[in-house]
Amino acid sequence: MPQLLHTPQRLRILGMDPGLNHTGYGVIDVLGSHFEFVRAGVINVAKGELSQRLGTIVRELSAVIEETQPTHAAAERVFVNINPQSTLMLGQARGAALVAADLAGLSVLEFTPNEIKQAVTGSGRADKIQIQTMVVRLLSLSETPASDAADALACAICAANTMKLTAIQKLGETRRTYATARRGSGLSGRATRSAWTALMLKQKD
Repeated sequence: MPQLLHTPQRLRILGMDPGLNHTGYGVIDVLGSHFEFVRAGVINVAKGELSQRLGTIVRELSAVIEETQPTHAAAERVFVNINPQSTLMLGQARGAALVAADLAGLSVLEFTPNEIKQAVTGSGRADKIQIQTMVVRLLSLSETPASDAADALACAICAANTMKLTAIQKLGETRRTYATARRGSGLSGRATRSAWTALMLKQKD
């Protein structure tokens, strides 16, 4: 079996696109501003009892997690469909995917469909083909992945972009706190101590 473990500097994200009939998954590595494709595919769930179908999703995603060893997971939020029954079925499949991630100790970032489309294509109104096209471009793929797999990869890319943005914002806050601490002469003793305490806490994060 090929070695797929991430290096200490590498962030590995599992994107999940749950569905009761077809569940897409996509794994990417993130190193700086570079995205690297690891693996993607679709779990085709056989017809049968609901418990069996949900169990298939949990088992198959658990196997993907065990083989690829992601550090984080991401999934699309459930939105209210015109058909309540379809929404319920999607919610159940999504629950199975979240369980698989939790059993592996993964935290799961959640995004709306529009957030994912915006992060990958620049438009919250992008269609399936546009998402597939941009996923191929961003990951330098030699072939276009199936729609469900592309959606899962797009979710992973959205998570990567969100985490990078959060890190940049956090760095900005740390620098502002540092500047405040350095200006201690213009602050009260309590304010100065509070500023340095905040800086130390941020550096530990």
